[in-house]
Amino acid sequence: MSTNAPATGMRLLPEFLAPEQQRRLLADVREVLGQAPLYGPVMPRSGSPYSVRMSNCGPLGWVSDRDGYRYSPVHPVSRAPWPKIPAVVLAVWHATTGVAYPPEACLINYYGPQAKLGLHRDEDEDAREAPILSISLGDTAIFRLGGPERRSPTKSLRLASGDVLVLSGPSRTWFHGVDRILPGTSRLLTEGGRINLTLRRVTVPRAHDLA
Repeated sequence: MSTNAPATGMRLLPEFLAPEQQRRLLADVREVLGQAPLYGPVMPRSGSPYSVRMSNCGPLGWVSDRDGYRYSPVHPVSRAPWPKIPAVVLAVWHATTGVAYPPEACLINYYGPQAKLGLHRDEDEDAREAPILSISLGDTAIFRLGGPERRSPTKSLRLASGDVLVLSGPSRTWFHGVDRILPGTSRLLTEGGRINLTLRRVTVPRAHDLA
């Protein structure tokens, strides 16, 4: 699969963030996590733990617990409102997606050396036409991108630190996941592992969002 597939709306922008930009973004993310610490989500119904830890910033945050998947305005543990999305993250959103409205949720996933994320698709949002933006920091991930059905053929991509991935158009609702992390491929995170930021619009944009 080519890194850019206009017909599907999938675009991979390798090294979109230079090393110094990555360091500044990481500092902003750590400040967010100081206010909204990483927590261990669990699967609906079964309560099985994820291998990734999560947090959010923005007006809404995506959460997963025994009651299901949903967006919440507060941290599930502290019950405090999520911190604001850093300005540099919003700048990347507008520079890469081409949309005028802002995202409402920035999911922060931390992947340790053994973490992975099974095939899934983002479908908890009302704004299904809005793009999804992924920003990678730290160790390289083997990202798997499928198609509109769970049984669709899949291809793997390497997402390295500083890479940006945009899913829009048809690919917006394709199945995707993270097969594994490649430890030691980056020195950005002193603790190792990978941080991924996933930006989404949750509600359908209204006129004042386009100003």
